[in-house]
Formats: sequence, C-alpha cells, structure tokens
Amino acid sequence: MDETLGLPPGAFAKIDSDDDALFYAEPRLVYHIDEHAVAALTQFYRSVLPAHGVILDLMSSWVSHLPPETEYAEIIGHGMNAAELAANPRFGRHFVQDLNRDPALPLDDASVDAVTVCVSIQYLQQPVAVLREAARVLRPGGLVAISFSNRCFPTKAVRIWHHLGDDDHARLVARYLLAAGFGDVALHRLAEYVEDAQDPLYAVTGRTAGARPE
Repeated sequence: MDETLGLPPGAFAKIDSDDDALFYAEPRLVYHIDEHAVAALTQFYRSVLPAHGVILDLMSSWVSHLPPETEYAEIIGHGMNAAELAANPRFGRHFVQDLNRDPALPLDDASVDAVTVCVSIQYLQQPVAVLREAARVLRPGGLVAISFSNRCFPTKAVRIWHHLGDDDHARLVARYLLAAGFGDVALHRLAEYVEDAQDPLYAVTGRTAGARPE
C-alpha cells in the first residue's frame, strides 16, 4: 500500500490473487462499456486530448475509443494481452507489461503529451506508483484522463473499489492523482448510465506542472 493514501491494510488485495497473466491470457475482443458510454468517452477525448500529440493508452485493448477523425503524432498502447493490442489499428507501437508487478514504464521522461486509462484503474494494486510513472513520461502541462464506470471483473478489482460507490470511486481516483503529484485534478460525469441509470461513466483528469503543450 502507498502510505500517502492513508488506506487500511488490504485495501489493494484482490479476490483472485493468481498471476494476472493467466486471467488475461485469452483475448477479449468486446466492448467493456456500451455504445452510449463509448460515444460519451470519445466526445470527451475529442475535447481534452491534444491533436497531433503523442498519446499513451495505458491498460488498453483492441479499441481505444479515440475520435476517428483526429490525427495524433503517435499512439502507444499498453495492455496485458498481445493479441488484443495487435488488433488495435490506432497503435503505432505497443507493449505488454503487468503493472502490478512492475509499474516502471519503458518510456523516456517527458516523451508523451497525454495518458489515457479506460475502465481499468480498479485493477491497479500500486496506482500511485503507476501514476507517478505517468507523470514522469508526460511533458510539462501534460494530461492524464482516467475513465471508469462501476463495471469490472470483480475477482480482479482491488478490495477498496468494491467497498465504494460511484462518487467515492471518483474521489478515490482523484486521491491517486494528487498523491502522484498531479495538479488541476477535476471530476467529470460523462454519461448518466452504462446500460442502466445505476452505472454512470466518470472521468478524472489531472495535469503535470508547467505550460500546456500547444
């Protein structure tokens, strides 16, 4: 546990403690949020991600929900399944890495303009360490955008996630970002539902210090 969060022991334990590589060994070429939520997330990305910038899509899959008409300098994908990442047509390059075992990203300092994490933050057992790495690879003024609903693979989500409601999920992610050194932390409610009114889609954003990239 990262002590800066002040959470109790066991907060980042999982029901399924087996190697995550086993769970993600088979590709899942499906959406994890419905079409309404996908459209809301794509519109959000359209409004906050820098066109022509370098985007790092952490904990990604075969689809990134980025606006199709926007050109980026490069999109770098990360995930746990090589086949899913290879199927994503937006990636210029990608890598497979278990961030729960090794949060250090194989990227240079200040080399990307924005980092996205879509419906996956609930699986990180060292979220602050990973987000500190995100801050390291971001350029000054760079953006991190973390989106989530209350859907998850329950056996792989950390314990604290199960014990919180939707608004508190957002507050928890904001705490992660603040502990990792991000500023301008903001909460966004992107959709009222993901298939039903009890499952809204949120995003929490933060920025590294310095002038925003043009």
